[in-house]
Amino acid sequence: MTPGTLDEEKLFAARLHAVRNRPYLATALFALHTVESRRVPTMAVDRHWRCYVSPAFVARTPLAELAAVWVHEVSHLLRDHHGRSDRYAAKHELTGPGERLRMNIAADCEINDDVFGDGLARPEGAVRPELLRLPEGQLMEDYLRRFRLGPYTDGFAWLDCGSGADGLARDWDLGADGAHGLTAQERDAVRFRVAQGINGGPGTVPKGWQRWAQEAFHSPQPWRELLGAAVRSAMSGAGEDYTYGRPSRRAAGLPGVVMPSLRRRPPQVFVIVDTSGSVSDAELGSAILEIAAIVRAVGGRRDLVSVLSCDAAAHVTQQLCRAEGIPLVGGGGTDLRTGFAEAVRSSPRPDVIVALTDGHTPWPEARPPARTVVGLFSRPRPGDEPRYEPDKPPAWARVVTVG
Repeated sequence: MTPGTLDEEKLFAARLHAVRNRPYLATALFALHTVESRRVPTMAVDRHWRCYVSPAFVARTPLAELAAVWVHEVSHLLRDHHGRSDRYAAKHELTGPGERLRMNIAADCEINDDVFGDGLARPEGAVRPELLRLPEGQLMEDYLRRFRLGPYTDGFAWLDCGSGADGLARDWDLGADGAHGLTAQERDAVRFRVAQGINGGPGTVPKGWQRWAQEAFHSPQPWRELLGAAVRSAMSGAGEDYTYGRPSRRAAGLPGVVMPSLRRRPPQVFVIVDTSGSVSDAELGSAILEIAAIVRAVGGRRDLVSVLSCDAAAHVTQQLCRAEGIPLVGGGGTDLRTGFAEAVRSSPRPDVIVALTDGHTPWPEARPPARTVVGLFSRPRPGDEPRYEPDKPPAWARVVTVG
């Protein structure tokens, strides 16, 4: 073999070794298309399921370790680390290659706590949670909240598993239009086949992969993120009005014309919590968590959030700054119309009304003079009333299924 060329025989022998030791990943491992590249430090993947391979790395790495690297890289793609990194970066407003390196490290911690052993040798320099003094068994997002770049991470500055691990495009990526990339449908089909195999015969499959396979079939709805986004969307523009108390800066362009300026004030949020007997303690606990999230959405201003317990009647309304906790009283029937009526009568009048309920309630006939979000607790149909259908929330409310 010419020095410096890729030893494909060794590379593919290592993949076969990986398949023999991790048969449930066979579909994914054989779906990867290899691309020889001298620009990658070891092996790296992009989101289109191409695996970029350094010839020098293949030459110096023992076959058993090379097999482990195959499993490691395909794990990034199966677990959608690039998509999760993009969503985490957008949510927390993170930018720059340093943050993407941190995501790569966190993703490696998620994978490497149970990927080695049982026929796969741990590669030299593999990132493990214990090296960062972190517990095992966590997800990438959990690790990202628990460490920053610093002395414990200096030894991983070389790490680069590609855009398939952290979502940041590399110069060597062939992109969506390049050859041998998988379409979105093909990528989903690979994940489905792997998850199907794991769920069909979990055997000695590590718990991390079992958890992934269950979620691949029953992907949990990120209802907290959805509800938070709905509330933030409702608050955008709320509390804005024009005033002549301060002239507009644009009036200079129109001599003799007095123009109003736009005044912004923090939005008032009114939360109605369904405390009827049909709402469980767990759902009330979720309601308290959502109220805390709403407070964060208004910049921590507890005085801008009022909470009302409501079953068949509206109970005491309290601003959070005036209470040590969030008292939720009730337990009777359900009629949230009384809660909406109380919200409309309150002073100051709310800009946003959030109703957290199981939906077993009549709704106001008229749209309230405030943007409305309904967090609807998911609920199976009662067994003794198979034909019962609760009234659907009105069309003027933004509805998010909770739980």
